[in-house]
Amino acid sequence: MSITGKLIGAFIGLILFHNPIGLLIGAVLGHIYDVGIARLRPPTMGTGFIEPLFAFAGALSKSDGRVSEQEIAATESLMARLRLDAAQRRAAVARFTAGKETDFPVHLAIADLKSWCHGRRDLAFLVLDLLLDLVHAEGPLAPAKLALLRKLCWALGVSDHELAALSAMKGYTGGTRDAPGAGPRAASQGSMRTDPYAVLGMDRSADERAIKRAYRKLMSQHHPDKLGDVPDELKRRAEDRAREINAAYERVKSERGFK
Repeated sequence: MSITGKLIGAFIGLILFHNPIGLLIGAVLGHIYDVGIARLRPPTMGTGFIEPLFAFAGALSKSDGRVSEQEIAATESLMARLRLDAAQRRAAVARFTAGKETDFPVHLAIADLKSWCHGRRDLAFLVLDLLLDLVHAEGPLAPAKLALLRKLCWALGVSDHELAALSAMKGYTGGTRDAPGAGPRAASQGSMRTDPYAVLGMDRSADERAIKRAYRKLMSQHHPDKLGDVPDELKRRAEDRAREINAAYERVKSERGFK
């Protein structure tokens, strides 16, 4: 994160108040400015994102004891979806390999992904969306994988409830897909099979007001226009999520009979 705002704020505070307290106040205001600018800046898909993503993917794959062919295939698919060039692909493979090591400091990869997200919820959901196919590559979800995934969710500020809703959007429930062979491209086709309440992250007992509030919140968090300069595949995934949310909401409205 840039420190330009902090330095300028501290300088102005010192000039205006002529004491250390003024300098401190200026630095705090400058920090708030730096954080705001960082959150508004479009994300990039450089090494600051690719390396920790694939390092975490390696650690995730090895967390249950071994890396399977399905997990390798899911990782290859992730590289293809991100449209990595030759240099990026080499970096991704190297970091995935490093992540598989027993003594790999996975907390550093998590910290780097948290830094890349800059506290933005839409970017946190994007990271998790990318990893879910790898998480479920072998079918039933291993406890060790879930534990590691929860550590990432905690760092990104995503609750278990929100993770379950995101998984439902991709067709994953109870650790398996709703239908064999379903994937990100099958999201819209599978919308009628997916529990609409799970997609909205709501219980069937929720009232109309709570459902509408959850719908508005989800649409804000998953809006594709907020992503900035990311590959078309990721924007398309965000569009798929938005469609899933809309479809789920329409089904609930129809069932409940409210507008």
